[in-house]
Amino acid sequence: MEDDVPTGGDNIVTEFNTYEDFLDSQITPMDLYYLEDEELARQLVELGYRGSGEVLKREEFEARKKAAEASRLSKRGQQKTLASSGKELKDEFLISLAQREEANRSGKMTSIIFIRDRNSRGQEISGYIDYAHRLKTEDFEPVFLGKKKLLPRASDLSFYNWETQTSTSNSTPNYQVMSENTSGLLFKNKRDRKILNVDPKAQTPGDNSIRVPLVTPTYTQVVIYDHMTRRKT
Repeated sequence: MEDDVPTGGDNIVTEFNTYEDFLDSQITPMDLYYLEDEELARQLVELGYRGSGEVLKREEFEARKKAAEASRLSKRGQQKTLASSGKELKDEFLISLAQREEANRSGKMTSIIFIRDRNSRGQEISGYIDYAHRLKTEDFEPVFLGKKKLLPRASDLSFYNWETQTSTSNSTPNYQVMSENTSGLLFKNKRDRKILNVDPKAQTPGDNSIRVPLVTPTYTQVVIYDHMTRRKT
């Protein structure tokens, strides 16, 4: 892609730390011999009367410098985006989360995770989690390090506390909850408007979707529903 090819200006701002360094690179020993004034030589280079390289104003140099630094930080940030990167994962559930992390962050996939387990009070809870939404709103580093469990919350797509009989449901940026229907709990994907059916007795969870039950000693029950989103071109 053309955007990946560095331009001459990009090379200039990365090669020289300051604008003065750039101007000095254009000044020859002969210029200094005749002018006998380094500052005057710099001014002539800036005006384009001296030097064989590109004429670059201070403002333009500083603007390109900032743009190059922003690009560098952005690329470094993208490399560190995956919380699962570099982790030694042995639990099947964490491995499954890691395998889906990039696709859920990029929007290629929107996974819904059903989890049934016990909270810190020993109460049995269950719920459906919008994985892509959680990735954007929560630090998953402790989860992949095994220091924190991924558990349903009252703010997730669906949540139920079996002891207190507390029940909540919430739509997310990716899914609309459709709880009042004869087919049971359904989730409509907001990108392609496809329906995801989480009923385990259903023949299929829906178009472009698969149901993946997992066996893990860390949780009572885990089922992942993967929905591949089709982006409009």
